[in-house]
Amino acid sequence: MKQMFTLAAAAAAVSLLAGCNGEKPAEQKAAPAAEAAAVIIYSNADEEAQKAMKNALDANGMKGLYKIQGLGTSELGGKLAAEGKNIEADVVTTASYYLDSLQKSQKLFQKLAFTPDTINPTPDYYAPILGNCGALFINTQVLAADKLPRPTRIEDLAQPIYAGHISVPDILGSSTSWLMTQAVIADKGEAEGAKILQAIEKNAGAHLTKSGSAPLKLIRAGEVAVGFGLRHQAVADKAKGLPVDFIDPVEGNFMLTEAAAVVDKGDKTNPNAQKVVEVIIKNARPELLQYYPVALYKGETVSAENKPANPKQFPEALTVELLQKHQKLVKGE
Repeated sequence: MKQMFTLAAAAAAVSLLAGCNGEKPAEQKAAPAAEAAAVIIYSNADEEAQKAMKNALDANGMKGLYKIQGLGTSELGGKLAAEGKNIEADVVTTASYYLDSLQKSQKLFQKLAFTPDTINPTPDYYAPILGNCGALFINTQVLAADKLPRPTRIEDLAQPIYAGHISVPDILGSSTSWLMTQAVIADKGEAEGAKILQAIEKNAGAHLTKSGSAPLKLIRAGEVAVGFGLRHQAVADKAKGLPVDFIDPVEGNFMLTEAAAVVDKGDKTNPNAQKVVEVIIKNARPELLQYYPVALYKGETVSAENKPANPKQFPEALTVELLQKHQKLVKGE
């Protein structure tokens, strides 16, 4: 799922200083300064997002000056929590709720050297790189063949009629599932919401998946009629002519962002780390919007079909601690 890009050069030599009145003969030039260390980027991003970041960096003077290492969201969060400022990474891109929790507990990230022009307010230590929005989706052919009603709410999936016909991601394995959980709990409260989510997981049965993209794959294959996942993926499938449609649930379309931050290592902070983040934000967004069509910055536009009908935010700040609380609620712990 996650991938490391192998780059040709790890660093570039610093330019030789020349005298004001012309360069010295080659044999008299000062020895080159020590090579700048490559900026190490740890990222939870999908392959498409890593490619977009790489393309932007390569085209804007950073080719050969960085390395990207792909890690899972939980794996990266665990490394950051355990290793703190001793982590190898100079820059990290991961779920913003992880960054918020780590900054609160460890003051782990450096204030950005630029101000991102975001639509919604963000902390000064990270800049969003992409957004993911949740929605229901259906296989129109299977829904008709199984004589199932078209759902309008996430809560509908808890009805007995949908047992064995749905697929949703497991909150213990996928952050996409948290979008569904936030929507139901915000609408129904913790106690009733947990019961609804438990009933949905029971109806999913063997189609309760650890991957956020797996439900849509099952929808495409015709193995289930209804699922929950990332809205833009179902929009793309419908546009390709597949028998897939998306439904903005009454409870709301909730969103999670992934963001980039510079690890604050004091005097040992890589001098190119801030530039890496700035280039990603200012130059990778056009390509990122093609894969993750959620507007995050002023002036960005997305197609009409990629605009959720009912965008909402959870009333509490998203943190790792809140995710863990919701995991326990859903699992009845």
